[in-house]
Amino acid sequence: MSASKRITNLVGRAFLKAYRWRVDGGVPNVPKAVVIAAPHTSNWDLPLAIATSWALGFDFRWMGKHTLFRFPFGGVMRSLGGIPVNRSANHNAVDAAIELLGQREKLMLLIQPEGTRGRAKRWRTGFYHTAVGAQVPIVLGFLDFRTRSSGLGPIMHPTGDIDADFIRIREFYSKITPKFPELYGEIRIRDEV
Repeated sequence: MSASKRITNLVGRAFLKAYRWRVDGGVPNVPKAVVIAAPHTSNWDLPLAIATSWALGFDFRWMGKHTLFRFPFGGVMRSLGGIPVNRSANHNAVDAAIELLGQREKLMLLIQPEGTRGRAKRWRTGFYHTAVGAQVPIVLGFLDFRTRSSGLGPIMHPTGDIDADFIRIREFYSKITPKFPELYGEIRIRDEV
């Protein structure tokens, strides 16, 4: 482990210990994956995810709203693994993510399916289509505010049957409690009656 990795590992562990959080799970043994970052209901989600990754020695990149990358914080966001995504225009973030995964030998790409900290009606399916298009697994990352635990859950290989796969995803996250449950988007792919 390099000196910088040892430092970030210590910082991540100290941050989590200070806030009485624990890390569950380990680093997946796959070179590339889409990592679900859920639930996403507070500003604490990113610092906790970063601290968890540092504590695990897990390198990831994350996609965030392009406005987060403006001066003066853009450099910091990029150094923390951020990749800006413009969601306001007709940009295809899925194609960009697939291309990014295709260009790298190793990449764990963190995606927040809710897309916002505010109340999301339902999850966006871009993370799923990215994994299918790039032919990589999905890692179920989580922050559970009830148990004060964070980490990486099971690896799921998408079958291409989005309805069946979302049932499995919903089952895993049904046991996870967000900081603000009233803001948590429903884990479904379309408006269901």
